[in-house]
Amino acid sequence: MASVWSVGPSVLETAKWVRVKQILIISDGKPGHRNQSMGLAEAIARRTSVEISEREPMGRFEALRLFLGGALPQLDDCPDLLIGAGHDTHLTLLALRKLYRVPAIVLMKPSIPMGFFDLCLVPEHDQPPKRPNIIVTHGALNRMQPGKKAPGSGVILIGGPSKHYNWDETGMLVQVRALLEHAPRNWLIGSSRRTPASTEQALSGLCGDRFVPASATGPDWLPQQLARAEVCWVTEDSASMVYEALTAGCQVGVLPLSSEADNRIGKGVEQLTAQGLVVRAPDWSMNGLDAESIVLNEAERCAEEVLRREWL
Repeated sequence: MASVWSVGPSVLETAKWVRVKQILIISDGKPGHRNQSMGLAEAIARRTSVEISEREPMGRFEALRLFLGGALPQLDDCPDLLIGAGHDTHLTLLALRKLYRVPAIVLMKPSIPMGFFDLCLVPEHDQPPKRPNIIVTHGALNRMQPGKKAPGSGVILIGGPSKHYNWDETGMLVQVRALLEHAPRNWLIGSSRRTPASTEQALSGLCGDRFVPASATGPDWLPQQLARAEVCWVTEDSASMVYEALTAGCQVGVLPLSSEADNRIGKGVEQLTAQGLVVRAPDWSMNGLDAESIVLNEAERCAEEVLRREWL
């Protein structure tokens, strides 16, 4: 088991005889998956005293052997809860669930039957069935937290080619130009690792020093900008950023792209639009937002459900 790196509230630390509960994250190393798992674990840690640690998945055959009845090895201190996201974590979650006899939570629609897991947190665009061990979420969980908003601030986040969308550089630049013209703000424009070099060059020419390429940012740049921004516009391919911006308390707009057929990511954005949680260009004034809509914070909601089940 990896070393502990995050600790929740210290209320119980004065009682030395009380064992602090342990959350073990199975991490496949992908930033998006880790972001989901840490979002839930940190939300739990804000409510009760826990220690959070991480480990890599077992080898597929080792995990399968253990799950199907192999000898149980003597391992480190027993965790109280297992969390994982990504298909490569599934067998390890189930193997360790059997070994430690503790609940296992998967943060996605798994590739094996959902009944094997104690809890599945599944985005609504995946259309999960209604079962006691399934919680339907607005998109993937994340670690975002709202901050104090800077008046007149805004962020525009540009993605790039993906398997779900056709990247139209010219059309995207037309939308950004119209946004800057019709919705004047103190804008910052950021790119992603998927943004083509030609798009970044064009954005630099259009936006000047307001454009910040992904290569010039660190891991804290996006959380800091979203926490302070009143408004955020995101290209439609960057679905995770849409949900992060909503969780950060931004008013969110989507810059549309043409999509492939049967695009579940696009269906999720359509649901958010129908619910008044986001608007689509060219609604630059964001009149389509529902002023009465709830603040989106799925990690907090799911953490409450985990604690309600008294697993920690």
